[in-house]
Amino acid sequence: MTMRRDKTAVLYRMVLPDHLCPSGLKSKWRLERHGYVVEDRPLRTRAEVDAFKAAHGVQTTPQTFIDGQRIGGNDDLTRFLGKRMPAPGETSYRPVIAVFAMTALMALAASLAAFATPFTEQAAMWFVSLSMCVLALLKLQDVERFSTMFLSYDLLARRWVPYAYLYPFGEALAGVLMTAGVLDWISIPLALLLGGVGAVSVFKAVYIDRRTLKCACVGGSSNVPLGFVSLTENLFMLGMAIWMLVR
Repeated sequence: MTMRRDKTAVLYRMVLPDHLCPSGLKSKWRLERHGYVVEDRPLRTRAEVDAFKAAHGVQTTPQTFIDGQRIGGNDDLTRFLGKRMPAPGETSYRPVIAVFAMTALMALAASLAAFATPFTEQAAMWFVSLSMCVLALLKLQDVERFSTMFLSYDLLARRWVPYAYLYPFGEALAGVLMTAGVLDWISIPLALLLGGVGAVSVFKAVYIDRRTLKCACVGGSSNVPLGFVSLTENLFMLGMAIWMLVR
């Protein structure tokens, strides 16, 4: 990071009695983090905000000025300071990485608490089952949006639409039962069905039909591309069920 204590930035941000602009706080923090001395110019009334927008021909605040040049809002400032901003609708694997990283840590923590060591066979099984639980939770936040995205590629859901609505509940039930290690006669067939149909559906859509789709694995509002990660999720579920059958 280049320290620029000789540089001054002027920041106009909204600080109303009933609203403290979070983007303004971010802009101030970013500027100070990059070594700028910030001349903070809070806009404390709606009239001040409206007058500032009209005077500078802008639609939003905050607005940053450096060396007399208007940089723009928080996103513009972020780009000016050298950090890439994702484009609207851009695909990203970040949600999946966050889920699997967190469930892995949860599984290791549970194993450590139960067996005094994080590295056990049970930890690996908990990783899969807890991942199923968290992924189901994300889908259950908005089942309608999930089902719409899911119907674009799942083979069983296309033949029987209610399956798209039932899927998150089935995944949640299987995940909870597998985590608890009870009622295998319910959890194993469920995981075999969900994982098997899902794996075939993803493989056909991505690798045979060559379609470019978004994955519904982390809910209907995600921008995760359908592909290897989606296939791996279903194979994990399928593998967990098979392992429970043979162990």
